[in-house]
Amino acid sequence: MRDFQPSRVRRRALVSAVAAFALTACAGWGAFAQQQFADQAEWRQSYEASDRLTVPRESTPVLSQATLAATEAAIQQYQGIVERGGWQPVPSGAELKLGSKSKAVQALRQRLVVSGDLDPVAGSGPVFDSFVVAAVKRFQARHGINPTGVVNDETFTELNVPAEARLRQLQINVVRLRAFSGDLGDRFVMVNIPAAAVETVENGVVYSHHVAGVGKIDRQSPIMQAKAVEINFNPFWTVPASLIKKDLIPKMQADPNYLTEEKIRVFNKEGQEVSPSSINWNSTEATQFKYRQDTGADLNSLGSVRINIPNPYGVYMHDTPSKGIFGDDFRFVSSGCVRVQDVRDYVAWLLKDTPGWSRDQIDQVIDSGQRLDVKLVKPVNVYWVYITAWATPDGVVQFRPDVYQRDGQGPGPMATAVPAEPMATVQE
Repeated sequence: MRDFQPSRVRRRALVSAVAAFALTACAGWGAFAQQQFADQAEWRQSYEASDRLTVPRESTPVLSQATLAATEAAIQQYQGIVERGGWQPVPSGAELKLGSKSKAVQALRQRLVVSGDLDPVAGSGPVFDSFVVAAVKRFQARHGINPTGVVNDETFTELNVPAEARLRQLQINVVRLRAFSGDLGDRFVMVNIPAAAVETVENGVVYSHHVAGVGKIDRQSPIMQAKAVEINFNPFWTVPASLIKKDLIPKMQADPNYLTEEKIRVFNKEGQEVSPSSINWNSTEATQFKYRQDTGADLNSLGSVRINIPNPYGVYMHDTPSKGIFGDDFRFVSSGCVRVQDVRDYVAWLLKDTPGWSRDQIDQVIDSGQRLDVKLVKPVNVYWVYITAWATPDGVVQFRPDVYQRDGQGPGPMATAVPAEPMATVQE
């Protein structure tokens, strides 16, 4: 998940009036306080958001007893919300942002108050002010959306998921969390597929967070347990058999120079390199060859590093030359493997107990382009999990879309356009 950091703000006049409003609100929402707030909102003043309403970078692992207990408490909280009638939908359509003024903004305020993203002291007027910006950012951070403070289509979709559905989501996922509440190892890696995120955990505390790219909806990353055993620096990439038919042949039919431009070499069964032009790309002949992409962090599909985690699915974790995906909200982009942001830091943590592999040494090998394999002295447990809802000990409740449709509630908001297909096996 991305850090949520409320905008630094300037304090202007009427600080005493704001304080008076807060006191009056606590006493019963007096008319004077409401008018004071309405006047200030029109001026678009910016005030510090409450620390209670921020979403900090979490140090408690998702897979932990503390998260399990917090999620069980969140279920009680959401049961209360449902019993009180849940929340009303926010009229979608026009984008809502700082300065907007409409009935939709008033509905947005009410929605954010019910879910705990907006303090009731902020009022209920129709103006989208800095309090609402901070509340929207908090809501977006809790739902894995880039916290812009602007209510766009994606944010509208998440806002309008009924409270009853959120409660069911928590109830489904608390069962998954219980399955991982035992001893997972002193050092382990968690890949949360719906969140497209990676945590490294050491002695019960999150050591590092990494944004990730995971399997497409029709090429899903598997739920599994494995061990990281080896680091492959500056690796070759061998095109998986499943991708030869799905991707490579169609691209060669569209552009005969594709393999040459992508630095992908063709080898026959005897290991001899052959020319792409000697193959009939309009037949199944192309499936009889091996395709290997040259090393090179700027071109090779694996980037500069591959993390070997032996498993029955043939998937692994790796770098990528397409760093831009890490800035996207929707990161379901691979054929089953997991692409890791800040992969050098991740590898340095994995090799922590392997003598001679400091971060400087890692950088030198990668920058040299040298092809090198390094075995971990102590293999590290790796868990790929599917958690779409959880809570943290500070009371923040997180939700992610059910992109693979595994929560039993129908397709998630982002999954409706693409039907699910059998997972493609991905092998180097």
